[in-house]
Amino acid sequence: MFKTICKSYILPAVILTAGFSFSTQAKSIKDLTSKKSSKKVEKQVESIKSFTNRKLKVHSLGVGIGQTFLQGDFKDHGEDKITADLFYNYSASHSFDFLANFHYSTHEYRKKKVTATGLALGIKAKMFNFDNFSPFATGGLGFYSPKMKRYINGVLVDSESKITFGYHFGAGVDLDLNERVTIGAIAMLHNPFDVKQDEQADVEGAYSKLLLTAFYKF
Repeated sequence: MFKTICKSYILPAVILTAGFSFSTQAKSIKDLTSKKSSKKVEKQVESIKSFTNRKLKVHSLGVGIGQTFLQGDFKDHGEDKITADLFYNYSASHSFDFLANFHYSTHEYRKKKVTATGLALGIKAKMFNFDNFSPFATGGLGFYSPKMKRYINGVLVDSESKITFGYHFGAGVDLDLNERVTIGAIAMLHNPFDVKQDEQADVEGAYSKLLLTAFYKF
């Protein structure tokens, strides 16, 4: 009697359950390998690639605001003050960027004056990336046009305006707030080469900057 019940009811139920399970698995496999699923995966991959590529070959314009500190002879003829710089950044690779800095500022002290003008071009080397945070070092060469108004034989005299070469180096940090905006800080030292004068002492000196920065990528 018991064997008859097993053959009549239990065995068909087992076969039905196994068949349903196999059918469900087959359908799941079919869904995973269907064109619709394939296109969905492709879109996700393209989205990831697009996000990664946005960090490369990207142009950025920025501004830096902070203190400029005069050094050498400049310090004797001008006063430290808050200034603003302009920046251009191009992401050439995951580790290196091209960084350009333009600045112009005047520093007066007891009728004497120092004018610091420069276009500094350099390489920005990212040390490492921790999430959206990245410390970096920078350095390069540039074109400068330093001027001074100083006392010569008791008379205030302006130096001749000439363009000279020079170098700069520094370090800083960047923090990406989103895909477009980056904020950070940078410290830089600018050292223009001495500018020879025809009838007065050479113009020589250096200056450093400590700036808060903000960049917009486009």
